[in-house]
Formats: sequence, C-alpha cells, structure tokens
Amino acid sequence: MAIGLFSFSPGDPRRLVFGVLLLLLVDAIWVGSSELTKYIYQNAGFDKPYFSTYAKTSMFILYLGGFLFWRPWREQCCSHVRKTDSTNTHNGTVVVDADNNETSSDQDPDLPEDGQDSKLSEPLYVPIKLSDSERSSVASDLDKLESVETSPALLKKKGKVRFSNLLEVRHMSGTEAEAANLARMSYTASLRLEESHSRSANKLHPKQVAKIALLFCIPWFLGNLSYQEALDETQAAVVNILSSTSGLFTLILAALFPSSYGDKFTASKLVAVLLSIGGIVLVSMSHTNQQDQLQLGALWALCGAALYAVYLVMLKKKVDNEERLDIPMFFGFVGMFNMVLLWPGLLVLHHLKLESFVWPTPQQWMYLALNGLIGTVLSEFLWLWGCFLTSSLIATLSLSLTIPLTVLVDIFLKKVSFNWMFFMGIPPVFLSFFAVTFLSHWDDWDPVMVVLKKALHCFCHCRRRTHARSPEDLEQRESLIGIEDGSGSQEEMEGCT
Repeated sequence: MAIGLFSFSPGDPRRLVFGVLLLLLVDAIWVGSSELTKYIYQNAGFDKPYFSTYAKTSMFILYLGGFLFWRPWREQCCSHVRKTDSTNTHNGTVVVDADNNETSSDQDPDLPEDGQDSKLSEPLYVPIKLSDSERSSVASDLDKLESVETSPALLKKKGKVRFSNLLEVRHMSGTEAEAANLARMSYTASLRLEESHSRSANKLHPKQVAKIALLFCIPWFLGNLSYQEALDETQAAVVNILSSTSGLFTLILAALFPSSYGDKFTASKLVAVLLSIGGIVLVSMSHTNQQDQLQLGALWALCGAALYAVYLVMLKKKVDNEERLDIPMFFGFVGMFNMVLLWPGLLVLHHLKLESFVWPTPQQWMYLALNGLIGTVLSEFLWLWGCFLTSSLIATLSLSLTIPLTVLVDIFLKKVSFNWMFFMGIPPVFLSFFAVTFLSHWDDWDPVMVVLKKALHCFCHCRRRTHARSPEDLEQRESLIGIEDGSGSQEEMEGCT
C-alpha cells in the first residue's frame, strides 16, 4: 500500500538512505516494545511466552482487511479470475461463436477468415441520444427534408443530405489502443506508464503471496518464540550476546544463497560482523554478573538467531524486490496461518504443564494489544520493507542496535550506571552497522582485502630487498657488464662494478 508512494529504482541512493531510516525507526519501536514486554512478564503478572507470541502474531490478520478497503487488492483477484476463465475457454476443444457455429480451438475467433489481425471490432449500431432541444431541432430538420424529397428539382437545388439516427461504434483491440495511447503521450510520461505496467505485471498474485506466507510463517513464529523463551530462561545479557550471532548466520547464508549482488561475501563484511559481535559482548557484559552460566536459554537464543537468519535470507531469495511482494498482504496471510495452525500448541503446553493456559485480564489484554499492534504488526512491516530496500545483512545488524539503545534508555530514564566496558562496546556496534551500509552501496569495494593485499605485497617486497647476495651473484653481475667499443675510462668501469 504505502510502498507505492516511496518506490525507488535499484540504483537510486535514496533507496538505501530511506531503508536505513526505516530500520532506525524500527529499532526505536523495538526498544519501547522490549520495555513493555518486560513489564508484561514481571509487573503485569502474565509470564506466558507462547501465548504472547501467538496473540501478537495473530494480530497480523488485520492486514487482510485490505481486501475490503484497498481496491488494487480486489482488482488483482478479479483480474486473475478473468484470466483463468479466458484460458479455460481458449484451451477447450471447441469454441462456439455468436451464431452457435462450432470452430476449432486452434483458430482464434477474433481473427477474420483471411487470417489478418483485425484492428477494429465488428460494427455495433447504437441509437443517438439527444436532448429535448436537439430532438426538436432534428424533428424540424426531418420535416424540411421530407418536403424537399417530395420535389426532386428542389432536392437538386438545395443539395440536402439525410443522416441516419443510428451511431456506428467500433472498438479498437486492447494492444492497438494501448499503443495509440502511448503514442499520444510525452516521452517521460510513456516511460512512467511502461514502468508502472512492468511493476504490475511482476506483482505476485494473492494466491502466490499466500503460498509464500504458508512457507515462512512457521520459521518466523519459531524464531520469535525462541527469543521469548530465551528471555524467560536466562539473563537478557546472555541472550543479547548469542542473538547477535544472527549477523554471522545471515552473512554466511546470504553468501550461499545470494538474492542480489550486494549479498556477496567479503572480508570487510566479515570484519564488520565480528566487530558488532565484539561490541555486543562488551555492552552485555557491562551489566551482568560473572556468576551467570549458560543455561537452556542460551540454546534458545542461538536457535532464534539461526531461524531469523534463515527466514530473512530465504524470503529475500524467494522475492528479490519489494515491488513484487505486497508486504502487508504477506503478513496478513502469516497471521491467518499462524492463528489457524498454531493454536493446538496452547493445549499441548498446558497438558505437558510447560505453560499453563490462563485467559488474560482486560488490563493484560490492553498491554498485549498495544505491544502487538505497534511492536509486532507495524514494526515487522517496516523492518521487512527496510530489508528489501537495503540488504539482509544490514537489516540483521540493525537488530543489534536495540541493545545499546535499550541500555541508554536505562541510563537516562532509570539512572542506571555502567562501567567502562559499556562505553567501549557502543562505538563498534554503531560503526559496524554504518560500515556495512556503505559497503552495500559500493558492491565491489572491499577495503579490508585491499589492505591485506597491500600488506602482503609489502612484506614480500621487503623480504626480496633484504635478501643477501652470494659471491656467485657478484660474479654474475660483474660478468654481465659490457664495454662499449672499448671506450670509457677505468673510473667509469669501476663505477659500474
């Protein structure tokens, strides 16, 4: 819906800038959402990770209301039905024309008998619609014509012509009409129209979008559930450290399954990802106790990081451009499939006594609805849109920015103090994010590899220069000195040696 208002060509620099701004906005939303999630779990007394994830994911179904209020979605469905009916009609063995005559399906009924393409349809005669004044005028003219027709001599003298009151209408074929319309447009307007037609032609049909949503709804839900379970099992600092490895998973998977030229593996991107992980380690360790040990939550965090990377890279591989996929429609189908397929998990967990099923109170529902609508429904749409505008790696590294931003909120709002490790860890996280952004803009630029090659070249060159010459080398050098025609002084010869 809103994507059409901000469509950019693939090489437009504004595309990357707008995508980065979207990701930064999503980070701000997720910081507020994480604070609200902590409040729901700890203060509101609703510590139900599966139910919370299920409820927030099911809210995606609100996007399917676009079929009621958004006309282009309905037109996509209707156009697909018309194309299907037309295909079924022309693929039959017999076609019946207007006179109930059977013709072969191999012959196009719209073509005339001589095989020439008809640019105009058969004539259709329609009565001319006139107003009362025009009709009275025509009636008076007809009376005059009748009087003229009674006198042939007067008819020759006046030279009157009688017009029919029927209008002949012929329709031009669709292809000819479109070409004629383009011919009357200016060059820039025709280019915009052709670009709009190409986008519409490449747009995925709602049936195809539903298939993609069914394919990716389970990995997306499991990734979010793993993160919620990790927060419930262990300390947030450990979860943040292990969740930051999603950038490394994304870098590897994007190199194996690239969706664009910017997804190729480079040494600079690897250094940026490792720099981000190192910064997250410093930030997280600055407010954690050394007595904390890795528990089951660590495995949940690693599982969530891997699933999120798989979901993002595979989706971008399946749909390489945001203009092909209607993102609100995609998330609407994700919410519908999650609501239909995953509700038995509530009963299974309740039966296994892993998570008791308790209906939330009205106040808890209010917190869940607020967190779901803003922290999930809106933010996931903006985040996936930003991913298509930038790259999978940039979108994944943007998740790491929420960790120092959350700690900064604690510093200014809760007056929490941190040690030097926190302030040493913040710059690498932000630096790695913007470094990958610039590296994605210049695809062929790999400064780390350039520095490594130059260092290796200098090292090899220095070794060659410091290599000691043997006596045999000196003899060979002296023997290669030539004396031109026996001329030259002894001093010049000695100088050469």
